[in-house]
Amino acid sequence: MSRPLTVMLVAAEASGDNLGAGLAQAIKAKVGADNVHFVGVGGPRMAEQGVVSPFDISDLSILGWIEGLRAYGRVKQRVRETVELAVDEKPDVAVLIDSWGFTIRVAKGLRAALPGLKIVKYVGPQVWASRPGRARTLAASVDHLMTLHGFDPPWFEKEGLATTFVGNPSLAIDFSQADGDRFRRDHGLGADQPLLLILPGSRPAEIARMTPLFEQTARRLRIDRPDLAVAVVVAETIADDLRGRVAGWPFRTILVEGDAAKKDAMRAATVALATSGTVSTELALAGLPMVIAYKLGGLSFALTRPLMTSRHITLFNIAADERIAPEFLQSEATPEALSRAVAERLDDATLRADQIARQTAALDLMGRGQPDPSTAAAQVVLSVAGVN
Repeated sequence: MSRPLTVMLVAAEASGDNLGAGLAQAIKAKVGADNVHFVGVGGPRMAEQGVVSPFDISDLSILGWIEGLRAYGRVKQRVRETVELAVDEKPDVAVLIDSWGFTIRVAKGLRAALPGLKIVKYVGPQVWASRPGRARTLAASVDHLMTLHGFDPPWFEKEGLATTFVGNPSLAIDFSQADGDRFRRDHGLGADQPLLLILPGSRPAEIARMTPLFEQTARRLRIDRPDLAVAVVVAETIADDLRGRVAGWPFRTILVEGDAAKKDAMRAATVALATSGTVSTELALAGLPMVIAYKLGGLSFALTRPLMTSRHITLFNIAADERIAPEFLQSEATPEALSRAVAERLDDATLRADQIARQTAALDLMGRGQPDPSTAAAQVVLSVAGVN
């Protein structure tokens, strides 16, 4: 090729940053690192693959309708900067990753500024859970959609959008080097000491809302279990904020930072307490029983609730169509309810084993064991860009 293929990747939060990094690595593997040039918006993982972001994506991690309205001016400015970057760099293809509110605005901006640019959406909106009309909006805004779940394509194909199921990279996460015993040794924990792993999320609003709830839950659990160890996973995007909050907890808390340490902690823990998100799939892969919680702002939830159609919020619960991992949403998410559910699992090895087995079976329904999703996604992007 006369010049390196120029691929624009746009991600606005930590999970999208991970997807973008995997995709960039897979594209390099297919065409050679010297034959592709990446531009776009992303976080630290994408930066490692050569995507130099013009701004910090942490202020785009917005949760809920009201928070979105408050951030509207900032989002518009970031959309404008992203489109200007595309105009300057003239990519051969743009891949917009997850983050519906931000990326759909970017898609429309790119359509207006660069009508000939091929646009791929990586992860569609969850139209099976709420607001199915977004499928039509997306079909009018991009050329191709890549989905993580096999049940996604029909929703978009009926609107005329070319859609490819590539699989969920979370299902391909490798735990073969993870060592729970190492984690326990490194942190002075006994082999049989109960360990609660808390995963409060990766967005600022999630940390603000969920961290106090999880602290109160851990406090209640430790009243009857003074030997209960507590570890908290720290996402890079909110590290300083979360460290500051956890520093005030009145009991020893192990901070887990970095991917290798997180995997070790997942292998070491007895039970996980997690904010709903893609991390639930990682926990299931690690063989860890979990309790899931989620809270939005009151008005945001009131606006969202009538639009919700799914009975579950955890992906493997949706795939199995049963409540394998307990879920506590909004007013149900109280320290009392969460501590009760976690305590049941801490105290009952049979219950833990049963939940692990059912979680594992649900992962198979989600497509575990399929070819590498990032490689499949790279092939779609290259095909859309006209590279065979």
